[in-house]
Amino acid sequence: MSTALERLLPEPPIALLDEKPDEKPERASARVAVRGKFLYRGEEKFYVRGVTYGAFRPDRAKNEYTDLSQIDRDFAQMAEAGIDAVRIPHTMPPRALLDVAERRGLKVMVGLSAEQYAGYLIDTDKRFDIAGEIRAKVRTCAGHPALLCYALGNEIPAPLVRWIGPARVERYLRKLYRVVKREDPAALVTYVNYPTTEYLRLPFLDLVSFNVYLESEDRLASYIARLQTIADDRPLLLSELGLDSLRNGVQTQARTLDWQIRSTFAAGAAGAFVFSWTDEWYRGGEDVDDWAFGLTDRQRNPKPALRAVSRSYREVPFAEGDPPRISVVVCTYNGARTIRECLDGLVGLQYPNHEIIVIDDGSTDGTGDLVREYAARGVRLVQTENRGLSNARNLGLELATGEIVAYTDDDAFPDPHWLHYLAAAFRTPDYAAVGGPNLPPPGEDFVAEAVANSPGGPTHVLLSDREAEHIPGCNMAFRVAALRSLGGFDPQFRAAGDDVDICWRIQAAGWKVGFHPAALVWHHRRKTVRAYWSQQTGYGKAEAMLQIKWPEKYNVAGHVSWAGRVYGRGLQHALGRVQRVYHGVWGLAPFQMRFD
Repeated sequence: MSTALERLLPEPPIALLDEKPDEKPERASARVAVRGKFLYRGEEKFYVRGVTYGAFRPDRAKNEYTDLSQIDRDFAQMAEAGIDAVRIPHTMPPRALLDVAERRGLKVMVGLSAEQYAGYLIDTDKRFDIAGEIRAKVRTCAGHPALLCYALGNEIPAPLVRWIGPARVERYLRKLYRVVKREDPAALVTYVNYPTTEYLRLPFLDLVSFNVYLESEDRLASYIARLQTIADDRPLLLSELGLDSLRNGVQTQARTLDWQIRSTFAAGAAGAFVFSWTDEWYRGGEDVDDWAFGLTDRQRNPKPALRAVSRSYREVPFAEGDPPRISVVVCTYNGARTIRECLDGLVGLQYPNHEIIVIDDGSTDGTGDLVREYAARGVRLVQTENRGLSNARNLGLELATGEIVAYTDDDAFPDPHWLHYLAAAFRTPDYAAVGGPNLPPPGEDFVAEAVANSPGGPTHVLLSDREAEHIPGCNMAFRVAALRSLGGFDPQFRAAGDDVDICWRIQAAGWKVGFHPAALVWHHRRKTVRAYWSQQTGYGKAEAMLQIKWPEKYNVAGHVSWAGRVYGRGLQHALGRVQRVYHGVWGLAPFQMRFD
């Protein structure tokens, strides 16, 4: 939108978004929380296996969810099918609905319908209290243990977003987010976006939600990878997916939903909602008779899709089969301060076929004694004189009995399903290496958080949403045969630079480096400025060695010229970078993306 046009659209009257603090409800227990790319309920990871529910014909008082006996029957049938979450997309449900959901073991995504009020942002004649409306809705179910999250809105229409301007829509949603958080501080908040307004920047949301309808398995997997890049270090939910059985047939609907669900979870999403539970649907003042997206018909008779979805939900997130053996190698030098947390994470891995090898590279702080405590839990310790990081990595490679070797650092610890996602990425045959994100653990102090947001950290460089140019050493895995054929790591890199060098060598040999956004490790950043400075000094020395070995990778100023894009906190929106949105002819492109 042009600057001149934006000046014609005044800021909304303050009454629209008044954020007056008010009395806060008590915080409820057993709430779902975000940890990195996943949702947790207590100490257990919670995968959303959901369906949408409604909209239904309202009664004369315009109340939609009034038949609690029917709701209870529906929720019982859902729970029996392995469904654990319900999305109410358009109408604020009564608290009684959440009570029923709690009895049936279901979580509820509650829609606050901000899309219905967005038009007031350009209506200068009315002073509608949007914040008050949202506040009243939140109070209806604030603190309820069955609450999964609030969705601020659902698909603000793309033409309206362009007319108002993306920046104003972003501010509007941010202010409503704050309203919700003031009423229910422990609650999770999202906004249900869709591909036509993908370009909206909403980094304040607790999790990222998109409605995606794609009938090609490859295209869906590719687009979910893109959404994972947008989500960055937050969980991704597919808030709607589905297929119309009226036009495609009930068997095709069942087969399509099966691969849609499996593709969604394989791509590392935190969950999905199938649209919808029943063919009964009401929109725009009329019953909708020419769509049949339901898992059941209007009389709640199961369609083949319900059986398919039930089976898929029970088998995800990971398909059964013969998993490849993975050797996990940790190289440590005087890592006594952090290695216990690392080993606790490694012995907690849920992958069924792996080994753990620790190479103690001449530690003098008692690291070896700590590692020996884990011998009974399957951790193998090998101690050597101090020969440097690359030699330690190569010894781990030599001892590995798996077909894949995965490396992490002694100041990092993995997500319980780290190896599952690495193994899933290795199903792509031309990947000789695979990595994933590394995030600072929650609860780090101020200095560690500042370091995490500073340049020079261990970040990945992506050529595309699924292919990397570089993966950092705290989270990298290789096909053993490929790594051995290259002679392993270059021993000249004693403390850093080995990961960059091996990635470039793999690509020079004609292979690719893959990236899986859910193959997550938690990696402690330096906790003091002195430690950070020392780390950067070491990186600088390694950079000089890399420049001598790979002069073609560096520009005349001596800076590395990455072919891909560097990802990390504070790096996405560099100064001077001009970004444009592709809207398509007449602004009608179904997928409208932001480009540099």
